[in-house]
Amino acid sequence: MVEVSLRVNGSAQLLDVPPQVSLLDALREELGLTGTKKGCDQGACGACTVLADGDRINSCLTLAVQYDGREITTVEGLGHPLQEAFVRADGLQCGYCTPGQLCSAVGMLAEHKEGAPSAVTEHLTASPELSDEEIRERMSGNLCRCGAYNGIVDAIREVAE
Repeated sequence: MVEVSLRVNGSAQLLDVPPQVSLLDALREELGLTGTKKGCDQGACGACTVLADGDRINSCLTLAVQYDGREITTVEGLGHPLQEAFVRADGLQCGYCTPGQLCSAVGMLAEHKEGAPSAVTEHLTASPELSDEEIRERMSGNLCRCGAYNGIVDAIREVAE
């Protein structure tokens, strides 16, 4: 067992976990934070996306011990206008992917605000416009099996404006 100290949703947490436990499993099984979902468990679907020090990560691909001393934000601690915008824009259907979509969108908006380019950014030296194409590219690591993509893009655009 390894002692891991995390700050999760603003609260200090001390965990005693096996060294091979993923951050996802630690959040769900040790802390009872079940909003973060286990989808593919291979980093392809984004259902497990959380924020680590504000950066979006796939928590199924990371070990809890890697984030010792770091700030982790899950959907339970998000408190962001995007959550209401997703409801208004019908950016969710079954809701399974929604926690990961929300965390990813918050991280994506911060990346865009900092001027980080995406694969579709035309001019790498200028601040990219947050077009629908930019939003779709930046959110491409999050899959929705229900197909709520248009609502997700609308919600992100609404909050970004």
